[in-house]
Amino acid sequence: MARSKQRTVSWDAVRLAPVVLVRGAEGLLADRAVASLVAQAREREEGTEITRLDAAGYDSGQLEILASPSLFAEPRCIVITGVEACTDALIDDVIAYLGNTAEDVSLILQHGGGQRGKKMLDAVGAAGHPVVACDPIKRDADKAAFVREEFGRAGRRADGRAIQALVQAAGSDLRELAAACAQLIADTTGTVTSELVDRYHGGRVEATGFKVADATIAGDVSTALGLLRHALATGMSPVPIVAVLAMKLRTLAKVAAAQGRGSGATAGLAPWQVDQARRELAGWTPEGLAAAIIATAAADAEVKGLSRDPEFAVERAVRRIAAARRKP
Repeated sequence: MARSKQRTVSWDAVRLAPVVLVRGAEGLLADRAVASLVAQAREREEGTEITRLDAAGYDSGQLEILASPSLFAEPRCIVITGVEACTDALIDDVIAYLGNTAEDVSLILQHGGGQRGKKMLDAVGAAGHPVVACDPIKRDADKAAFVREEFGRAGRRADGRAIQALVQAAGSDLRELAAACAQLIADTTGTVTSELVDRYHGGRVEATGFKVADATIAGDVSTALGLLRHALATGMSPVPIVAVLAMKLRTLAKVAAAQGRGSGATAGLAPWQVDQARRELAGWTPEGLAAAIIATAAADAEVKGLSRDPEFAVERAVRRIAAARRKP
């Protein structure tokens, strides 16, 4: 009976199959998935022949030649990367190959996202071959889960504040975040705490948009402006700083609106984010939050081209947001 249902799996759960599609723009996860599959092929048979091709330079008939029975009948693993930029010949050859896959051959297709080759991608999924989802990790809650899993795979544990600090320090890029986890795993023992994270990465957190936002939300305008000016002086763009301010305020507004409505109203937020927001809401009124959100929206437009002086725009937003908080 023909297979017809796509099987989507995570990068760390995929098993070697006659055809595997690794799809998504998150390069770290895609690289890990491909490396895991190649390692599985070698574990299955030490003499497995590994062939790597760039899809952009693929010529018609290459797949058929590589998958044809060899003189010594050794297993083969064919890895085709950059499928998002593939030639028409690859699309045609892969679709044809799906109807008659070769024994002892594993074909790994790595597609970095987009619609190029959609007919081929759909055909792989429809044939029932595993599709590894490697979508970008953008939400802080998902980055926190990634950090927790990184430590878990190494048999280590990190407390909630440590995870939060790591996401704030290195969460702009998943490779950087993974490297930060790897350093802490290699250089420390026991539970990873926020103190350990500060020791290794505190200098990077100190003047990021998160620190600016934390001080602003707390109404500490002098500290916020000092951190902001240092961040701008060291090359940080006003755009991500305003983005972090907006994210913090959206979280506060969501948690404030959810109070008394049950945990379901804060879906999408990690428990530590909810706890932190509840603490930060002290001193904020609904009117103050509304004024802060309006100031941030104006700053967002200004730093993206509406103002000739985006640095002044973000500084003015910090002042307005801090002023919107009710003083004790």
